[in-house]
Amino acid sequence: MGRSEAVPSGEPDRPEVPEQRSGEGPYLQVRDLRVRFDTEDGVVRAVDGVSFAVERGRTLGIVGESGSGKSVTSLAILGLHNSKRASITGEISVGGRQLVGLPEEEEVRRLRGRDMAMIFQDPLSALHPYYTVGKQIAEAYRVHHPKAGRREARTRAVDMLGRVGIPQPGRRFEQYPHEFSGGMRQRAMIAMALVNDPDLVIADEPTTALDVTVQAQILDLLNDLQEEFRSAIILITHDLGVVGQVADDVLVMYGGRAVEHGSVEQVLRRPQHPYTWGLLSSVPSLHGDADADLVPIPGNPPSLINLPSGCAFHPRCRWADVNGDRSRADVPELREVGDRGHLVACHLPVAARERIYRDEVAQVGVAR
Repeated sequence: MGRSEAVPSGEPDRPEVPEQRSGEGPYLQVRDLRVRFDTEDGVVRAVDGVSFAVERGRTLGIVGESGSGKSVTSLAILGLHNSKRASITGEISVGGRQLVGLPEEEEVRRLRGRDMAMIFQDPLSALHPYYTVGKQIAEAYRVHHPKAGRREARTRAVDMLGRVGIPQPGRRFEQYPHEFSGGMRQRAMIAMALVNDPDLVIADEPTTALDVTVQAQILDLLNDLQEEFRSAIILITHDLGVVGQVADDVLVMYGGRAVEHGSVEQVLRRPQHPYTWGLLSSVPSLHGDADADLVPIPGNPPSLINLPSGCAFHPRCRWADVNGDRSRADVPELREVGDRGHLVACHLPVAARERIYRDEVAQVGVAR
């Protein structure tokens, strides 16, 4: 798999997305995306100026703790936020078509399912309990193929169930969601997402509730189907092991903002942001000391209504005082460091980050 070009933005009004390495260019482009919700307690800045791009045939992994803005970003791309409650600004371009600000919601609905689709985290909740799995997949096909009859839609649904590895797809077509195992339900959700051959697939925590064996099967399936359909994939997860296995690029989010972006090699082997260090230090490593203790990130994720001033991560950062009060006063912008395409939003000088990572962080088994 190649690399996607994904460039999250900092504070500039018009963030730039670097030139793509492939000749085809990105299928999805997001620029300066901001999603806000008005509540009785204040304005929730769920996504605060994020930009990235993904090409067809490539995978971008978006990682971060709960509340970092990962799922809100994906729902904004698909146009699934309630327009009466959410304020969305910025640019979202799918296949060259601008989605933010479209006058007709029907335009986004026509794209959803046909040009872009989503694999939800909990298939048991996403699938309707009163309809058979096959009927729901067939219905998703007929919505975008109004001239297709029931027989054609059934044939297509049975074919997709077989292609995602469900045995006896003809019989399974007639079964209900509760008759499927967790792994089979997730496969059925993938079949529904791909039944219209979308060019963009967003997978929101697709393996969270599955055991390790089934998880590996689902990831292999996504990889095989991507090679077949050349879909652009956004993988939203908190599991860095999953990201290292299937993604080309990684976007790390914290407090609704992008704090680090780069290739998998750059972010997982040469991480530059203290938050990324914390994510890596809090999970076990096959290559580290088996007796070493995991190092959790202290504190809790910030409130998106009252974000800390300056760098949102500074209350939890061990090295926030290195630059005096700057971490508390100024919001860091994403800047390129080291290798081309590796972007980090951190006030620590590059030399200081390299020294800290080498002498303190990597010693606890972070390096992959």
